[in-house]
Amino acid sequence: MKEQTIFIICRESGLEERQVRNTLELLLGGATVPFISRYRKEATGCLDEVQVAFIEERYAKLLELDKRRESILRSMEEQGKLTDGLKQQVEAAETLTELEDLYLPYRPKRRTRASIARERGLEPLALRLMKQVDNDLESIARKYLTEAVPTIEDALRGARDIVAEQVSEDLRARDRIRRLFVREAVIQSVSVKKKEAEGGKYRDYFAFTEPLHRCPPHRLLAMLRGREEGFLNIRIEPDESKALDALYSCFVKGSTAASGQVKEAVTDGYRRLLCPSVGKECEAAARERADDASIRIFAGNLRQLLLAAPLGQKTVLAIDPGFRTGCKVVCLDAQGHLKHNETIYPHPPQNETAIARHKILSLIDAYRIEAIAIGNGTAGRETERFIRSLVFDRDLQVFVVNESGASIYSASALAREEFPDYDVTVRGAISIGRRLMDPLAELVKMDPKSIGVGQYQYDVDQTKLRKSLDAVVESCVNHVGVNLNTASKHLLMHVSGLGPQLTQNIIDFRREHGAFPSREALKKVPRMGVKTFEQCAGFLRIPGAGHPLDNSAVHPESYPVVERMAADLHVTVDDLLKNESLRQQIQPEKYVTETTGLPTLNDILQELAKPGLDPRTQVGVFEFAPGVHHPEDLRPGMILPGIVTNITGFGCFVDVGVKQDGLVHISQMADRYIAHPLEVVCLNQQVKVRVLEIDPLRKRISFSLKTS
Repeated sequence: MKEQTIFIICRESGLEERQVRNTLELLLGGATVPFISRYRKEATGCLDEVQVAFIEERYAKLLELDKRRESILRSMEEQGKLTDGLKQQVEAAETLTELEDLYLPYRPKRRTRASIARERGLEPLALRLMKQVDNDLESIARKYLTEAVPTIEDALRGARDIVAEQVSEDLRARDRIRRLFVREAVIQSVSVKKKEAEGGKYRDYFAFTEPLHRCPPHRLLAMLRGREEGFLNIRIEPDESKALDALYSCFVKGSTAASGQVKEAVTDGYRRLLCPSVGKECEAAARERADDASIRIFAGNLRQLLLAAPLGQKTVLAIDPGFRTGCKVVCLDAQGHLKHNETIYPHPPQNETAIARHKILSLIDAYRIEAIAIGNGTAGRETERFIRSLVFDRDLQVFVVNESGASIYSASALAREEFPDYDVTVRGAISIGRRLMDPLAELVKMDPKSIGVGQYQYDVDQTKLRKSLDAVVESCVNHVGVNLNTASKHLLMHVSGLGPQLTQNIIDFRREHGAFPSREALKKVPRMGVKTFEQCAGFLRIPGAGHPLDNSAVHPESYPVVERMAADLHVTVDDLLKNESLRQQIQPEKYVTETTGLPTLNDILQELAKPGLDPRTQVGVFEFAPGVHHPEDLRPGMILPGIVTNITGFGCFVDVGVKQDGLVHISQMADRYIAHPLEVVCLNQQVKVRVLEIDPLRKRISFSLKTS
C-alpha cells in the first residue's frame, strides 16, 4: 500500500489518514463494505458504506494508474527516451490524462503526415521554422528538395505537418486548450439530412446548442443516443478564435515569413489534431459524468424499491391480469409457497364474470386469503375494478403491484429452476404475489435493469452500472438481514462474504440437516472458514434460536460484551431484550475495550431494543381515482391520486391508473426551487397530482405537484 495512494485518497475524500489506512487494510484483508461500515466503526472512525465504497473504488483506480505508469516507463526505456527528468514527471503524475499527455510524443503510432515528413528528411526544416528568424524561406527550403519532395511548397508543407504535430503534443498547449474546453465548450447537435421524419423523437435536438457544462446528464445522453441511432450529428468545441489566440501566444513569435508558416501550422494542428483529440476527451469526461449521475439515480431508485414496505407473512391471492389469455390466479401461503393456480376470464372476449367471481370467492375461503395482489400490466385496472366489486366475508386488503420485470424473470433460468413444472404465466403471478409479501426477497432474483427505474440505463457504462447495482443489492440485503433458515439461494448470495458456491453449500446443508439451531452451527457448513463466518454471521437471523442474540444484528464477536452487561445486572440476556428499564441502567463507557468502542456499544444497545425488527415500514393500501382508466379520461386541471413509479434527473413519473405514466417535470415538483427530484419524492410514494396537459400524438401526459 503506497503512502502516495493514501495521501491522494485523503486529499480527495477529506478523510483522516488513519481512517483511509485502516479501511484499506480491512478491504485488502477480505472484509466487505457492509461488514466494515457496520462492525468496524472503531477502526474506520464511523465511515458509512458510501465512504468505504469510495475508498475501495479509488484505490482500485489508483492501482490501475500505477500499472499504466509502469507500462509507460517501460516503453520509454525500451525506446531509449527515458531521461531522469521525464521519469520524475511520469512518477509524479496523478491522473491518467497527465500520464497520457507525457507519453503522447513517445507513443508508437501509425504513419502520420508528420512521420512521413520526417522520413523525407524535413525535420531540420521544421526546427528552423520554429526559430522564426528567417524571411527567405525559398532558399532555405530548396536545400531539402528530393525526388520525394519535388517542390518548395512540398518541403514547407511537410515541415508545417511536423510543427502541427509538435503543437498538438505539447503539454502546455494541451493544457490550455483542455482548460478552454472545460470552461467554454459548446455542444451542438443537428439532424442528419433526410432522416428528420424517422428520427422525430429527437426533434428537440435537430438544431440545438448549449454550453456543455450546463448540459444536464439526461439531455447529453439523449443526444448521444440520437447520434448512435444515426439521427443526429454532434460537435463539441469552444470558440475557435479563442483557442487559436491561446495557441498563437504560445508558439508564434515575431512577424517573419517563418512566423507565418508557424502560425499556419498551429492553425492546422488545432483544427486537424488538437481540437478533435481534446474534444473526444471532453466528450468522454462529460459522458462519464452523465453516466455517473444516471447510475446514481438508478441506484437510488433501486434502493428504494428493494427497501419498499413488505406486507409480511400473510396468505396472498395474486393475479397476473390479461384479456384474451385470461387472468392467471395463484394462492400462496404465508411463506410464499404455491398452493394453487388456475385461470379466470372476467374480461372480453370471454366475459365469464360470474364464473370468475365464484372462483375467486371460493379460493379466498379455501386458502384463508388475507390479501390480494394484482399486477399493474395489461388489464390491471379492469381486474382491480372487478376484484373491488366483489363482496368478501372478511377484511381483505387489495394491492396493485408494479409488475415491471416479472415477465422477464418468469422466463429466466432462475424461474425455471425454481418452478420447473409451471409455465411463465404461473411464475409471473407467483412473482407478483411474492413481491407484495417481500419486495427485497423477490426483486433480488431479477436483473435490476429489467425493473424499469432510472434514466437511460441501457446507454450508460454497463460494467459500472452492474457494479453499482450489485453494491446496492448487497447493501439492502445486509441492511435488512436474512433469515438463515428460510431465505432463498438468490437472497443468501448477497449476504456479506457469501458467494454462489458457499450459498449452495448452506442450502444443501439445510436440506440435509434441517434448520440451523444457531449461528454457531453455520461453521459446520463445508468451506465455511473463520473469515467468512466473521463477514456473514451478523447479517443472518435465526428466529427462535437458543441464543437470543442469534436473531439480532449483534455480531457473535460481541456476545461476550452483552453477556457481561447482563451479568453485571444479575439478569439474563433475554431479560435485557425484554426489559427497557434494565437496558437504561447500562453504562456503555464501562465496557469500552481496545477493540470495542462507544460506536459499537451504542449500536449494540440500539439493537437490544429492537432485536430482529425489520427496518422497513409497513405497506399501505392505495386506490386510483374511480372512473379514470384511459388517457382520454384525463382533463387539464383534474386532481388525481397517483404513485411515483420512476425518478430521473429531470423529474418523476407518476401512475394515475391510465396505463401510461405521466411526467412531473422538476419545475413542477414544488413551489420552491429544488436541485433534484429526490428532495421532494421517493419511489412508490403516494401523491396527488394536477393534470397539466395531454398530448395524444406524442403519447405524453404532464402533471404538476405544485399547490398552485
